[in-house]
Amino acid sequence: MRIIGISLALTLAAAVAVAQDPAKMKAYASSSDVAAMIAKAKADRKGDAPLVPEPILQLAPYRAQLEYRPGTAPAAVHEKDAELFVVLQGAGNIVTGGKLVDEKRVNANNLSGAKIANGDSHKVVVGDTLLVPANTPHQVIPSGGKPIVVMTMHVPYPPENWPPKN
Repeated sequence: MRIIGISLALTLAAAVAVAQDPAKMKAYASSSDVAAMIAKAKADRKGDAPLVPEPILQLAPYRAQLEYRPGTAPAAVHEKDAELFVVLQGAGNIVTGGKLVDEKRVNANNLSGAKIANGDSHKVVVGDTLLVPANTPHQVIPSGGKPIVVMTMHVPYPPENWPPKN
């Protein structure tokens, strides 16, 4: 299951790579690279920060990012991007839908909130994948007293050239 999710994300990234400047792209990360990123994120955590990001792959306009999440970070809404989650380590809940509590605008395209009211909770473990549509509240909550590590990829929505023209 984990391999399928990672393969899906890497296939999407590789498809975009064809049109990119090779000097600006990173289209491959080995499992040892990802393990080193997890260790770096853990070491770079400041205080009780609930989230430490590390870039995995970058093929403009797409970016796959590792998120080391030892605590519950605020909920988010990305108004113009869908977000793909792949669980790499740990377990937890990803809450989607519902309504942000104490909603605040972060920037022109993103909102945050303390938590989500009336959302749907998805219990996730290593290898699970979840696609959160654009403009949908979501929040990652680690469980079992251990961090959850996810790979995320923001996908502009609707994608350019969609739907395809005949």
